[in-house]
Amino acid sequence: MSTPQPRANVAEIPPYVAGRPPTVRPGMTSYKLSSNENPYPPLPGVVEAVQAGVGAMNRYPDMGSTALYAALGESFGVPVDHLSVATGSVGLIYQLVQAFCDPGDEVVYAWRSFEAYPIAVTAAAATSVQVPVLADGRHDLDAMAAAVTDRTKIVLVCTPNNPTGPAVTQTELDAFLAKVPGHVLVVVDEAYVEFVRMDDAVDGIATYRRHDNVVLTRTFSKAYGLAGFRVGYAVAPAPIAGALRAVSLPFGVSTIAQAAAIASLERSAELFERVDELVAERARVVAGLREVGWDVPEPQGNFVWFGLGDRTAEFAAAADEAGIVVRPFAGEGARVSIGEDEANDRLISVAAAFR
Repeated sequence: MSTPQPRANVAEIPPYVAGRPPTVRPGMTSYKLSSNENPYPPLPGVVEAVQAGVGAMNRYPDMGSTALYAALGESFGVPVDHLSVATGSVGLIYQLVQAFCDPGDEVVYAWRSFEAYPIAVTAAAATSVQVPVLADGRHDLDAMAAAVTDRTKIVLVCTPNNPTGPAVTQTELDAFLAKVPGHVLVVVDEAYVEFVRMDDAVDGIATYRRHDNVVLTRTFSKAYGLAGFRVGYAVAPAPIAGALRAVSLPFGVSTIAQAAAIASLERSAELFERVDELVAERARVVAGLREVGWDVPEPQGNFVWFGLGDRTAEFAAAADEAGIVVRPFAGEGARVSIGEDEANDRLISVAAAFR
């Protein structure tokens, strides 16, 4: 008897592997450093905004996200018709591939990079073109430009790159954009943009304003600490933003997510004080790791990368024994979030012993 069958590409979709929770160990506080979450609790005022939204849970969210669009437009100085919101920046990546790729079209991106890229591409029956990162974890933008063909519809530039950590410079991005044909969409995935502290850092807003084929994807999950509410936004020329809104899930961003995002934007000064503290802690962790002999790629997100190869699982097990859970990528390395001070101290100790 025949049964309904999904499209052939569905069977080829790789699973997304989320960072697992920490192992409970009696007498020891365990820490989750596997998902690049912000370790700080919500800002004062955000919880109150969410609680107010809960009282309207019997009503659908504002499908037009009117107040959120207005807040984003004011915060970043962009027209509201140049914006699109979704369930995190990952939701926007899915929508971009859905909106711009026909089956068989190519999407070029660095690898290893964000784990959701091949999932989104395969789900749309498009074709991934993975370009290896350089030895220091940076994008090989020259090789990525060379990989663009007449079948390429999208190029994804993850900066800072998740999971390896480095970010591209404005000079590098400008040179890359000069090589990419104007009909190819260039997605600058800036999920960790708030953590970047480097010379010649990318100015995403200025870049999108200069190019008709550039879209920025950002999220409230990381720096803003709203990972549980799933809200991100894209900044793009009006036709691209309109295409994203056209394929968006109706009522996808909940009432409380919209309220939390607006309240967070209103408290950006307090937020960035916390981001500065996390960046300072990142610098302390990197210095500690280098002091005990590790040469980690220059991190510009809220995480560090250990290129461990075949020893990845062994390192993850050692971290777990110490009460910290990391995100291993089998045969390649481990990504470790910057978390609470005690968790970071344990990471340095584990790394020192593992050498």
